[in-house]
Amino acid sequence: MPVPSAVGDPDSAIPLSALLIDTEPRPAPAAGVRRGSEYAVLMRQIRDAGLLNRRLRSYGVRAGITVAAFLGGWVAFALIGDSWWQLGTAVFLALVFAQFAFLGHDAGHQQIFGTRRINYLAGLLFGNLGIGLSIGWWTSNHNRHHANPNTEGADPDVMGILAHSSGRAATGRGFRAFIFRYQAWLFFPMLLLEGGSLHWSSVRAVWRRSIPNWGWEGALLALHAIAYLSVVFLVLSPGKALVFIAVQQGLFGLYMGCTFAPNHKGMEVFDEPGAVDFLRRQVLTSRNVRGGWFTDVALGGLNYQIEHHLFPSMPRPNLQLARPMVIAFCAEHEIPYCETGLLESYAQALRHLHEAGSPLRQPA
Repeated sequence: MPVPSAVGDPDSAIPLSALLIDTEPRPAPAAGVRRGSEYAVLMRQIRDAGLLNRRLRSYGVRAGITVAAFLGGWVAFALIGDSWWQLGTAVFLALVFAQFAFLGHDAGHQQIFGTRRINYLAGLLFGNLGIGLSIGWWTSNHNRHHANPNTEGADPDVMGILAHSSGRAATGRGFRAFIFRYQAWLFFPMLLLEGGSLHWSSVRAVWRRSIPNWGWEGALLALHAIAYLSVVFLVLSPGKALVFIAVQQGLFGLYMGCTFAPNHKGMEVFDEPGAVDFLRRQVLTSRNVRGGWFTDVALGGLNYQIEHHLFPSMPRPNLQLARPMVIAFCAEHEIPYCETGLLESYAQALRHLHEAGSPLRQPA
């Protein structure tokens, strides 16, 4: 995907190609005291600590457990047969699909293997074939998000169906205005449609040939859809099959949305790229979620959102190790570091969405 040669950010002097999710930014040397040099110091500390080294054994165990759960879920599906008990299987497979998505996410970020090609192949298996999501579309979309998080007009994640600023909410018309007005109340119910939205975006990218290797990606998406629908409709009656699909895909989308919601919603929103340097752009727009190993597994490591945005190719197991180093560095440079509990992160996100939609609730 062709990209401009540089970000319009005089402070950081970081090439846009270096902000893509499969590498780390490398600021150019700067004369005097410049904010762009601060990130270089932090990066050096992280590299010296070995936290960018691959963690193949950890990923091997993680992938093995996830694949076993995936196969076990479909074996249970076949054994249970045409029964409403399959709704339990639908819930289980929704959780497993999300874990596949996390592995595809890590492969897209080049976190798992040392070469781009093998990571891409892993993304095809976990994403396109495993759960029907295009790794090519996701990578292209996610590149723009990582380059300019929470930046209106540049980050696709804040230019969707929700308004993240009162200025954008004020532009809403018709049905979109209704969504903006009540977006805090509609947020979680709308996440039930997120799985369908992800599938549709994947198919549309292949149809438009807007991604590399669109032929292979399309073939694997089709293979997934044929296998998924064939198994479901061969085992279940049509009515039960439709309910199973609605529950499984709806909960998959809800789960994915619940892992994304704490990351950036309610954090600082910029109205143009290059408003601040790279280090602050990533830290000020991101929020970490506190918790133990269960939170790490449930959120796929995305609860270390600040560290992930600063070092996109850092393997997931190393993010928690980088956290105290980043906290200390931010304290030293007086950069606010936001970390909260899971429920509080949702509360902050919903409060922000409610406030952003307030212009449409004012009396005429």
